[in-house]
Amino acid sequence: MTTFEEKATVHAFRDDALGEHDAVGLAAAIRRGEVGAAEAARDAAERVRAVEARLNAVQVHIDAPAPQAASAAGALAGVPTFVKDNTDYLGLPTGHGSAAFAPRPARRHAPFTGQFLSSGVTVLGKTRLPEFGFSPSTEYEGAEPVRNPWNTGFSAGGSSGGSAALVAAGAVPIAHANDGGGSIRIPAACCGLVGLKPTRGRVVTNAQSRQLPLDIVSDGVVSRSVRDTAAFLAAAEAHWRNPTLPPVGLVEGPAERRLRIGFLVDSPNGVRADPATRAAVTETVARLERLGHAVTPVELSLDPRFTDDFLTYWGLLSFLLGVTGRTLGADFDRRRMDGLSRGLREAYLKDWRRTPGVLRRLKRTKEAYAASFRGLDLVLTPVLAHTTPPIGHLSPTVPYETLIDRILAYVAFTPVNNVVGTPSLSLPATGATDDGLPIGVMFSGRPGAERTLLELAFELEADRPFRRIQDL
Repeated sequence: MTTFEEKATVHAFRDDALGEHDAVGLAAAIRRGEVGAAEAARDAAERVRAVEARLNAVQVHIDAPAPQAASAAGALAGVPTFVKDNTDYLGLPTGHGSAAFAPRPARRHAPFTGQFLSSGVTVLGKTRLPEFGFSPSTEYEGAEPVRNPWNTGFSAGGSSGGSAALVAAGAVPIAHANDGGGSIRIPAACCGLVGLKPTRGRVVTNAQSRQLPLDIVSDGVVSRSVRDTAAFLAAAEAHWRNPTLPPVGLVEGPAERRLRIGFLVDSPNGVRADPATRAAVTETVARLERLGHAVTPVELSLDPRFTDDFLTYWGLLSFLLGVTGRTLGADFDRRRMDGLSRGLREAYLKDWRRTPGVLRRLKRTKEAYAASFRGLDLVLTPVLAHTTPPIGHLSPTVPYETLIDRILAYVAFTPVNNVVGTPSLSLPATGATDDGLPIGVMFSGRPGAERTLLELAFELEADRPFRRIQDL
C-alpha cells in the first residue's frame, strides 16, 4: 500500500472512439456505423488502464470482451461497462470486496446481470466495493482504497465506489451499481453522477435479496447524464416489467407539469447537515422555485429508534454472512472479515433479542413516509449529511465505535428509502466543495415515481448542465 496522500484530478477523456459521449450518444454512434463496438471496447479498456493505477477501481478485467454487434437489439448495444463485484457474471469470480474467502468463478449470470445485458452493453470486468457493501466508502484493511477522480485524496463513496470512479473519470459512460442503504446514491453524490435507486421490485430481484427478512437492495446504474439512467431503466423494463408497478417507459425530457416538492435540510434522526450541504439544498430550492415548482418545508417523523433499528438490521446481515459464508467459498473464515463487518456482527450478537421488534418497526416506516408525502409529489433532501471525507476517515481500520459514529453522522438520509422500498435519485448540485469535489442532492418519491424523478432531473440538467471533470 502507498503511504503518501495523493491529491490530484484524474480523468481518461481523450480523442478516441468514446470521445465525450455518454452511453446513449455512444450507442447511437455505434448504430450509425461511425464507431465500431469492438473499437469502443478496446478504447474503453485503454482508458481504464490509463486511470486504474490512480483510482484502484477494478476488481476483475475481462481479457477479451465480446461486444454486441452494432445491429444487435438493445438501447445501449456496444456500450462498454462494468458489473459490480457482488453480482454474479458467468465465468468471473464474485468476491464481494472481502478477504475472508477465495472467490470461485460464477456458474451462471445473476438474474439482474441478464437484465443488464439485455440492454446490449459490453462488459469489460467487475468493479470494487467495500466488504459486502457495508461501508459508504470503498476502503480496505489490506488493500488500496478506491479514490475519487475529482480529487484522489478523497473517498469515491460506497458501496458502488469502483463503478462511480470509472464513470466519473470517463473510463466508461455507465456502470452497474446497487443500493442497500445508499450505495448507488452515495458514490453518485461523491463523484458528481446521476444515481437512481429504483422502487423495490422495479428490476429483477436477486436470490440473496429474496431470502432477507426485509429486502433493502435495489440494482441500477451510475451515469454522467440523466438520459443514460433513463435509457437503462427503459431497457430493463423492456426485458422484464413488474406488473404491480406503473410502467416508466422511456423518459426523454422534462414534463410541463409543475410539481409540489417538500424539502428538509436536517435528517429526521437529528443529524444536522454541514454548511456546504445545506447551501446545496437551499440553492436547489431556489432553482426549483425559479422553474415554477411549488417548494415547501416538510417534516419526516420517523420512529426515534429508526437509526438504531437500521443498525441492528445491518448487524443481522453481517451475522448471517458469517454463518452462511461457506456458500461463497469453502475457505470462508469470518475472523478474516474486516473491522466494520466484525464490529457490526459483534454488536448484533449483544442485542439480537431485539430482532423481532426491529423488523416490525422498520416495516412500519412506510406509514410515516407516506404521511410526509401528503399533498406532495417529491421530497428534496441532502444525499449525505456532510461533504465527501478524505481517504482514511471511514477506513475499516478505524476502531469500530469511532467508525460507526462517523458513518451515522454521514449516512443520515439514504436508508429510509431502502427500508420503505421507494425510488430515490441523487443529482449533482451546482458548485463544489473547497477541495473541488461534487455535492449531491436527493429527490425521493412514492413507490413507482421514477418517471416523475427523471422528468425533473432532465429539467434541472438542462437548466444548469452538470460540472464536467474534463473541464477542470
